[in-house]
Amino acid sequence: MAAGADIVILDGPLGTELAARGIETPAPLWSAAALLDARGCDVVRAIHRDHARAGATVHTANTFRTRRRQAGAAWAELAARAVSLAREAVPPGHRVAGSIAPLEDCYRPDLSPADAREEHRELARALAAAGVDVLLCETFPHVGEALVALEEAVATGVEAWASFTAGPEADLLSPEDVEVAAREAAARGARAVLVNCTPAARTLAYVERLAACGAPFGAYANAGAPGEGLGWRAAPGSSAAARYADLARSWIEAGATIVGGCCGTGPEHVAALRALVDDDARAPARRRRRAAGSPR
Repeated sequence: MAAGADIVILDGPLGTELAARGIETPAPLWSAAALLDARGCDVVRAIHRDHARAGATVHTANTFRTRRRQAGAAWAELAARAVSLAREAVPPGHRVAGSIAPLEDCYRPDLSPADAREEHRELARALAAAGVDVLLCETFPHVGEALVALEEAVATGVEAWASFTAGPEADLLSPEDVEVAAREAAARGARAVLVNCTPAARTLAYVERLAACGAPFGAYANAGAPGEGLGWRAAPGSSAAARYADLARSWIEAGATIVGGCCGTGPEHVAALRALVDDDARAPARRRRRAAGSPR
């Protein structure tokens, strides 16, 4: 298990958090629709700011759908705007990641196009030019497309991460599939490999397989079905965020050094992760004080 000081806290989602704050996220732009007007941009800034205050230190810009395929001629302007909003909102020293997502539906690997390379190259280069610190190839259920996106991200010279999803039912990729994919990603230059947007209660099996990939690894899960009580704007005072952090503890115990939240989570989940990590970091000092006879 990594020491608390060695754990990186990712932020939570933009798409579902935008919707929870009253911003419409229609297809095909989805979360990127918020970039089209001043009110949406203000809410994007506020979400980044809230995640930073909660304890995240890596913040994913709102570029999940800022590509030519969905945004048309305005795609590059929207991508640059998304990176700027993130950079403006978070403290100096925090890192901004540019999101590179599947060209089509992240839960429909059957829709992955055979000729994905040029479009992934285009966005990767634009995000690198915009000054991101990390290129996060995320929410890929199609391993082949993920590896193409990763290769183009690595080619920019910016640190690149790869994250795979098993989908909302954890049936698009098996833990064994993710292990093979993670090994391939590490061999292609991924500086970290992750699993994301898989139900939190079913994520541990995937994290355990990531341990064999030879690169730093982690997870940022979704909150599962609303009835699981892990998120989706649970009632104030609920234990949703704490329960999510309890699950994340098992990922860290399995060796994960990067944790965060995906759909259905929010800043309160990031705060619970930060509290978990900080408490673990303080534990050795507390043990030393107890051994020395100090009550604190």
